[in-house]
Amino acid sequence: MATMKSVLSGAKNEIEVVEVERPAPGPRDALVRIRACGICGTDTFFVQMGGTPYNHPDGSVVPLPLGHEPAGEVVEVGAEVTDLKVGDRVVVNPQGAPSGIIGCGGELGGMNEYLLIEDAVLGESVAVFPDELPFDVAALNEPMAVARHCVNRSGAKPTDRVVVFGAGPIGLGATIWLKLRGVEHVVVVDVIPERLEIALAVGADVVIDSRTEDVTARLTALHGQAANALGQPRPGTDIYIDAAGAPAVFQTVVDAAKWKAKLVMVAVQKKSDAIDLGGMLRSELTLIASQGYPTEIFEVTAELAAHQDRFAKLISHRVPFSEVDRAFELALTPGAAEKVVVIF
Repeated sequence: MATMKSVLSGAKNEIEVVEVERPAPGPRDALVRIRACGICGTDTFFVQMGGTPYNHPDGSVVPLPLGHEPAGEVVEVGAEVTDLKVGDRVVVNPQGAPSGIIGCGGELGGMNEYLLIEDAVLGESVAVFPDELPFDVAALNEPMAVARHCVNRSGAKPTDRVVVFGAGPIGLGATIWLKLRGVEHVVVVDVIPERLEIALAVGADVVIDSRTEDVTARLTALHGQAANALGQPRPGTDIYIDAAGAPAVFQTVVDAAKWKAKLVMVAVQKKSDAIDLGGMLRSELTLIASQGYPTEIFEVTAELAAHQDRFAKLISHRVPFSEVDRAFELALTPGAAEKVVVIF
């Protein structure tokens, strides 16, 4: 029996590397040898919990196959698969698996040596990417689809003045997509100077360190003075993107929003005090939630390849699979890493 190594959530704050049977593709399936897989905040959430209650009927926490940001190469295809061939380099749609979302409660995980692509269909479950795109950058496809959906939801136009809170991978990805969309002025706000340096490197026009600067005053200086519905002075910022999820960000936006400003919420929100609904009313602030990538998962693939040097700047650590414990330790330690990609 052929086997492979697979990474599961273990006890709380731990992972477990286990030896399991290597899957054999059925007639409509493909088998992908994983070459790189990113670690996401969702992965670390499951590790911190010791698993997930979402895939068990009684709500108990059970071990979970991890990894939903894989890139690899096809090594076997079923007899009925006609649009993929051995040697194709592919990224994966985690939400396209019949057995459940890959690495997020489903039966399969991408942090394996091999991944079964069930009912493999080009353009639905996988997309082929060119040889010149490195596997580690290709593994950013899924989070960059999240960032792209957020920007799509914003409806940003070239003339809009946009602020992105949070210079993690999603915030930086949103910054790149905004600039590629032609948005003329993009500001990135964070509390970590090194992140702000990366934001400038990937195309942000201005950065703000909210530890030391008054965000509202700085935005007024950058975007001019406007007003809310009551005529109270506010920055002329058109769109705010929350890729941080910190309660202070939400309230900062409510306090700063001009009349008819928009707030796009892409970060998972942390528990906070009551939202100032009156402040939202006074600005007619539009709150737009952005979840996942309904259409964007493979819309981003060609542009990821075309602008790979810019996207590569998002990866702070490339760790070999033989040191996957260290990779998760980095990802679980606040401030230790930005984007960790495991290399197989």
